[in-house]
Amino acid sequence: MIATVGYAISTIGYAFLLLLLLTVRKSGLAKYLLILATGATCLWSVAPFIFAQLPVEKILLFDNLKSLVWLLFLASCLKDKFTNIIEVLSRKETWFILSLPITAIAMPYLGIEKESWKFLLQTIIALEVLVLLEVIYRQAGENRWALKPLILYLAVISVFEFVTFANALMVEQIHINYIAARGYIYSAMIPFLVLAIRRVENWGVEIYISRDVVMHSTLLMVAGGYLFVMALLGYAVKYLGGEWGATIQVVLIALSLALLVSLFLSMSFRTKIKVFITKHFFANQFDYRYEWLKLTHFLNTKESEDNVYETALRGLTQAIDYQTGCLIQVQNGELNVLANIDKPQLNEDEYAVLLEFAAFFNVKNWIIDVEELRTQPYVYEELKVNHGLLNGVSFQLAIPIYDDEEFWGMVVMKGTDNTSKKLNWELRDYLTAVNAQISNFLFHHRAAQELAENAQFAAFTRMSAFIVHDLKNVLAQIDLILSNAEQHKNNPEFIDDTFETLEHTKARMDKMLYQLTEKNALQDGADSLVSVSECVQQVVEQRCGSYLPTPKVQVNSEVPVVLDKDKFSNVIYHLVSNAQQATSDDGRVEIEIELSVDERHMLINIVDTGCGMSEDFIQKRLFKPFDTTKGNAGMGIGAFDAKAFLEKIGGQLLVQSKQQQGTTFTLRIPTS
Repeated sequence: MIATVGYAISTIGYAFLLLLLLTVRKSGLAKYLLILATGATCLWSVAPFIFAQLPVEKILLFDNLKSLVWLLFLASCLKDKFTNIIEVLSRKETWFILSLPITAIAMPYLGIEKESWKFLLQTIIALEVLVLLEVIYRQAGENRWALKPLILYLAVISVFEFVTFANALMVEQIHINYIAARGYIYSAMIPFLVLAIRRVENWGVEIYISRDVVMHSTLLMVAGGYLFVMALLGYAVKYLGGEWGATIQVVLIALSLALLVSLFLSMSFRTKIKVFITKHFFANQFDYRYEWLKLTHFLNTKESEDNVYETALRGLTQAIDYQTGCLIQVQNGELNVLANIDKPQLNEDEYAVLLEFAAFFNVKNWIIDVEELRTQPYVYEELKVNHGLLNGVSFQLAIPIYDDEEFWGMVVMKGTDNTSKKLNWELRDYLTAVNAQISNFLFHHRAAQELAENAQFAAFTRMSAFIVHDLKNVLAQIDLILSNAEQHKNNPEFIDDTFETLEHTKARMDKMLYQLTEKNALQDGADSLVSVSECVQQVVEQRCGSYLPTPKVQVNSEVPVVLDKDKFSNVIYHLVSNAQQATSDDGRVEIEIELSVDERHMLINIVDTGCGMSEDFIQKRLFKPFDTTKGNAGMGIGAFDAKAFLEKIGGQLLVQSKQQQGTTFTLRIPTS
């Protein structure tokens, strides 16, 4: 009787799976072989009812038929490229795999009646299945996760078959307990086979099982298991409790039933069970990978450059095929509609309701379904809203948007009668993921705008700093004229030099004023063929000659180079002026000009015997803009400007310095 129940359950389970496979519309080799294997297993399960008191020969016949079909199925799984059964059967490996069950079926007709040989062959067939499973799993690669339930299904059954027939081989008969257990084991492994069928995509077999059916079946199984455990406890109490045992048993069973009924009537308990089953045993309603890539592609289109808020809104609405929506920013208790689709404005009821929603979103990050709010207000315990105003609301969903953890705004949406979706856990999770990407898109765009504005301010500030630096140079020239005016005002040559200097000064100031007015970055002057020695000598005589120590210029060799003379003069003036300021009046500042050995560079060495600089200062501060050691007297951009100028023309600015021993700046200017 016990054995019959197990086989009956197995028959019902495999018959039900066979019906599900027969309802699959998509054709394919995997479908037909699965139907054949499931049918063979169902026939194996029903055999004890057809043939009462099955002899060993009949048991082994149905075992071999079942093994033959499953081995054929495993042979088709060795490669993914099989399209029909002929391709599978045309391979030598397939016939080698099928040779054992075929031999076992043919043994009675070959006159082999010894049962030990039959049991031995069944044991080897079970081992063969295990070996094939190991090969399939090892070569599965990325499909291992999908094939794992199938491997577990056949592995457990094969191990049990191996133990059964190995034991039969030793005692020369199949023990009745093994026969009784087979039906239960095959029944218990059915869920693994179903899971494998649903997981393996290249089989092309999609069976459908109602989620409600699975939930109710699960609840019944839970209830059965619970009552079984409680019955065992009740029996133990009755057995150990003496004369009070029966009373305690009745009380325990009554309380257990009351607890079970209360749990099953609990909506939250049933909801949690349903969500758990749907999450872990059913395919998702949305293909998250596909939807994420589609939304990413949409947000990266050129449309996003025109109106970022409208693009974000369309991305969110199209993600669930809704047609109407608004993107609203909440600021200082006011609603600001930044974008809308087929909803030009909010009515008074909607405005009031959304203000209540905003207060709720400040406390809790939770998507609101207006229909659910009407019928199940207890889901939104912390939301205080006048339900009379909900009748004037035309949208269905309200989705909050957060900047980091601070509430920023919301999106309200509505679909048509055909596209509206019920807000369940899966849609809520999906919208949360989409909303996270939309929020990143919005706030990255805002950050990029702020960064661009800051860059514009930084560029203008930098330009102003360079202009102030040039103004200091101009002021130095004017100061030099004034300091010598009293002594040389009657000298015609001084007057000519003064007018020439003033003309040059006016030209530079006009250029700086133009740059400030037009907000342009510093523009380079025209390049020309320049004599380096003449330019350096002119800077020393006109701008540095009145300060101590007086620079000395030594020209060893040179060739003309092409560069911006005015810019180069400013660089030389700054470096020579810095050398004078770092050197005491009785020290030395020398400028050596020569052509490099390979004649590819003009070398200008500005050598001083001043205070020098440390290696750390040179590495970290010398060429850092706006970092100065002169306090309010300096801008900290002279060395940076000189280095940038030389690198722009393909040259280099090199520094050698030791504290209290002096510094050498070497300008390498390309000759071509």
